[in-house]
Amino acid sequence: METILLFSSFAILLLLRVPIAVSLIAATTFVFWLDGSFSMWTIPQKIFTSMNSVTLMAIPGFVLAGTIIAKGGIAKYLIESLKSWIGHVSGGLSVVTIVACMFFAAISGSSPATAAAIGSIMIPAMVNAGYSKRYAMGLVASAGTLGILIPPSIPLIVYGVVTEQSIGALFMAGVIPGVGLTICLIIYAIIYARIKGYGRLEKASWSERIQSSKKAVWGAFLPVLILGCIYSGATTPTEASIVSSVYAVIISLFVYKERSLQKWKEILNESIGITAMIMLIIAGAMTFSLFMTQEQIPQALAAKMMAMESLDVVLFFVLTAILFFILGMFLESSSIMLITLPLLLPIMITLGINPIHFAIVMIINMEIAQITPPVGLNLFVISGIAKSKLDEVFKGSLPFIIVMIIYMIIVMAFPELSLWLPNRSV
Repeated sequence: METILLFSSFAILLLLRVPIAVSLIAATTFVFWLDGSFSMWTIPQKIFTSMNSVTLMAIPGFVLAGTIIAKGGIAKYLIESLKSWIGHVSGGLSVVTIVACMFFAAISGSSPATAAAIGSIMIPAMVNAGYSKRYAMGLVASAGTLGILIPPSIPLIVYGVVTEQSIGALFMAGVIPGVGLTICLIIYAIIYARIKGYGRLEKASWSERIQSSKKAVWGAFLPVLILGCIYSGATTPTEASIVSSVYAVIISLFVYKERSLQKWKEILNESIGITAMIMLIIAGAMTFSLFMTQEQIPQALAAKMMAMESLDVVLFFVLTAILFFILGMFLESSSIMLITLPLLLPIMITLGINPIHFAIVMIINMEIAQITPPVGLNLFVISGIAKSKLDEVFKGSLPFIIVMIIYMIIVMAFPELSLWLPNRSV
């Protein structure tokens, strides 16, 4: 009865549009209060304990770096350089958009931030070049999801904290699948552009290419700096996030000079807001997991699933993919992981599934969730930027969703895509 009451309270609060984190904390606290035998002081202790993590300190660092890049000129000059090199080929602006999203993803670790930063520049540019607005919106919304797959990835940090896996190994695991998905999106975009006859930009001269590349090289070096620091062992992911923030501040202030000191308040306010949202969701999910542990729900669910005669690795991946797809329609990625992982981890271990491989499959699931209504974050971001209806953005994203589903099946079937780099580093 307590479990039913908890999920019912949580569902009602979500329907009332109460924020996810507040809904989790309120529903769990209410059920514990009704129980009477539970010490309510344990709840604030659990919340503060969940926040007391050095690993989680990487989140504000990468969020700040991503915000500076989006608003400090780095993203703009990177896109200009890419346009000068490949903007003249058929579907060139599509390729520029996807590659720009890949680069920005390797800096920010956030899918909505990637979609917002690239979309505000590329959607008007693509429409002016003759691309349909629906296609341009769908492309940016879909390519923006690379922000949570290519390292550094905020959801992968959350996954590592919950499952006690190495953040560095998880970041390595995301490199090959992230590049592979980027290539798949580029192939589809080029084929589609040629079929529709979408135009090309005027070919840039070599002097223009060299000039734009000189401006962009400072920003393009940032992903190399971040991943180089982590993989060389020079810094932890948390320390690398601070290094990336400091580097982004220096480049924005003294190289590009795009922002005056007075305007940095806007950047800091946005970074604080995003970080606070993520941290509050983590606190709410940890409270929720306290109830799960108290009632031994993960163990009970794992026992029931393992009792299924037909349950094997393939069926487990299929069932979890369906589960994540449904949950992704209503919750954002960090919430889904924090709620489901305590339930799924015992089953994974029993079936012998590598947690790092499962992490990448799960993240691709979360990418698809970012562009599925009614709560796909990237849909809302692009809808707001382009001032279009949500269903138009979703229709533009549908072909890319199909590409991503096919690619997710490939990653499921070939664990080496996720595990080759982490295993090489052992």
